[in-house]
Amino acid sequence: MGIFERYLSVWVALSIAAGVVLGNLMPGLFHAIAAIEYGQINLVVALLIWLMIYPMMVQIDFGAIKDVGKKPKGIVLTLVMNWLVKPFTMAALGWLFFKVFFAGWVDPQSANEYIAGMILLGVAPCTAMVFVWSQLTKGDANYTLVQVSVNDIIMIFAFAPIAALLLGVSDIVIPWQTLLLSVLLYVLLPLIAGVATRKQLNKGGTEQRVTTFLVKVKPWSVIGLLATVVLLFGFQAQTIVAKPLVILLIAIPLLIQTYGIFAVTYAVAKKMRLPHNVAAPACMISTSNFFELAVAVAIALFGLNSGAALATVVGVLVEVPVMLSLVWFANRTRHWFN
Repeated sequence: MGIFERYLSVWVALSIAAGVVLGNLMPGLFHAIAAIEYGQINLVVALLIWLMIYPMMVQIDFGAIKDVGKKPKGIVLTLVMNWLVKPFTMAALGWLFFKVFFAGWVDPQSANEYIAGMILLGVAPCTAMVFVWSQLTKGDANYTLVQVSVNDIIMIFAFAPIAALLLGVSDIVIPWQTLLLSVLLYVLLPLIAGVATRKQLNKGGTEQRVTTFLVKVKPWSVIGLLATVVLLFGFQAQTIVAKPLVILLIAIPLLIQTYGIFAVTYAVAKKMRLPHNVAAPACMISTSNFFELAVAVAIALFGLNSGAALATVVGVLVEVPVMLSLVWFANRTRHWFN
């Protein structure tokens, strides 16, 4: 491991601090960057995420993807957790904390909106960042691609009905442009680029050129991650400073949900005797969220300054540090799956 990977948690912590400080010192700069978007997708963040996941796409061997179907357990585990468990536990935790534990601190209208934002996070499984978490846990690149792709297909059909059921409304407005553009930017385009790169490198008939190339580009993947963290925290720096208590209240059930889902999925994966390079990405996909979609739907349904939008943003803020802690845990417990 290089210095970037060895001390990644330190660099992320510094990036979080830098984002909060710079966001308050230079809010105009971050507002300008935030305005560079299309279909409610920030193009600068999209570029950085693309930079993160491109090296993993180069690792994908299409010749081996056909064998993924012979090991369906990991895909089944991901689908069950993402669509039959996670949305409902998120809704239950939101209700428990904001209707019971925090009822005396939050007015009923805000509480309903915070719960709605949490639900939207719970119904949107991760599309992009999970490739990074998979790479950091030495996950099977081919299997991860299939897991994410199956989730994306199901999300197109299942997101609106489940969100409508849990929110208690029937007029969910899905920003299809955001959903489809996200799949295009975060999965399809980097996949095409990765396949083309691998094909070009393999013209010599050896995998050594692929390995050498990946060693060279891997630091750029980490730089993309750190730059994304700076931007995300910079975008919300003023909110973090202005509403620290509200952010803390929202973060508590989100943290319980995230660690709880991971713990259950990890235990089930071990019980199912999945290999670690399949189990770890499966747990990461089950745990992390597609925050771009959740934020976009929250804004469309409740407004930019709503509690629902704020809750989805808090989900963005807690995800990177929490997922890094889970990556660390998964790597430290790899021997459990031998």
